[in-house]
Amino acid sequence: MKNTFKFLFAFIAFAGLMSCEDEENFQILDPSGDFVIVTPDAGTNIVLDPNLQTNPSITLTWSAADYGTPTEIQYEVEFAAAGTDFAEPVVAASTTNTNVTWNVLEFNGAAVAAGLTPFTEGGLDIRVKATTGTTGTQERISNTLTIFVTAFSTDLPTIAVPGNHQGWNPPTAPKLASSGFGKTDYEGYIWLDGGYKFLAPDGSGAFNWGNTDWGDDGSFSGVLVEQGESDCTSSAGYYRVNANTGAVTPDNPNGLKYSTTLTNWGIIGAATPGGWDASTALTYNATTKMWEGIVALSAGEFKFRANDAWTINFGGDPAAMTQDGSNLSVGVAGTYLVKLNLSSPRAYTYELIAQ
Repeated sequence: MKNTFKFLFAFIAFAGLMSCEDEENFQILDPSGDFVIVTPDAGTNIVLDPNLQTNPSITLTWSAADYGTPTEIQYEVEFAAAGTDFAEPVVAASTTNTNVTWNVLEFNGAAVAAGLTPFTEGGLDIRVKATTGTTGTQERISNTLTIFVTAFSTDLPTIAVPGNHQGWNPPTAPKLASSGFGKTDYEGYIWLDGGYKFLAPDGSGAFNWGNTDWGDDGSFSGVLVEQGESDCTSSAGYYRVNANTGAVTPDNPNGLKYSTTLTNWGIIGAATPGGWDASTALTYNATTKMWEGIVALSAGEFKFRANDAWTINFGGDPAAMTQDGSNLSVGVAGTYLVKLNLSSPRAYTYELIAQ
């Protein structure tokens, strides 16, 4: 029994010595003092220019967090829409430096992700989080800085075209897109077979009845009227649809007008059976909403055109073809399933699938 107590005492003494030694060698970080955002100034106003996306937009600097001993500190910069108390923050940068610079595209993306509405000035709350070690412990948070930002979007504005062709259901209606922000010259390609209207999105971008809509003025001569009682109408067919929903002004002489052009599509060019003299017809597939056809193609150039004429034709970038764009090309001769997709307004594409 005495030997047992002696062994137990020796173990406790040894454990105590080891504990003391660990305490001497283990240093607890002591967060002390404040760290704050230094620049920019609170209330700074920034208008982001989509034409200068690679230019620097803003540099954020802050004083270093002090943990009482030299240690590497990881910082995360968080963005949130002003007044949301960082309920859903966006991590806009992560660094071990005490500054970060974003170019226009990077800053715009983070600001929009944080909840700012493009092309509308909005308050942006910014704060910096500091942590130490690989596990991100000893978290500290800086003051909150609020600046005002006008962000942008690279998505073109759209309106919907609900109607008989799709059951008058706005959320699933095909869209028309304008040529740019602030423009009201909407365009797109749609299968129509009766009455239809044009419908604007609400503030959240949703399409539902109750939003602003436009119909025919009753003359059926291509004149639009807001909240019009008369539906626009077309016989069954695939149309290029144009609608200008803006008021008539010197800068917008075609305001409050709409038009439809019936189209039938084909492929033409040196790579096609008819060369540059005749289009090879494609057939509209109501299920895929594409123009399709099995075509024997040679290596060479081609384009897509409507109605066996050059008035409406597409080429250029295969990922976003444009009117009168440059010739497209086939690299390897063969038989292909040709698919022309005009369902995404102003972003028209095609596929060549070897058979």
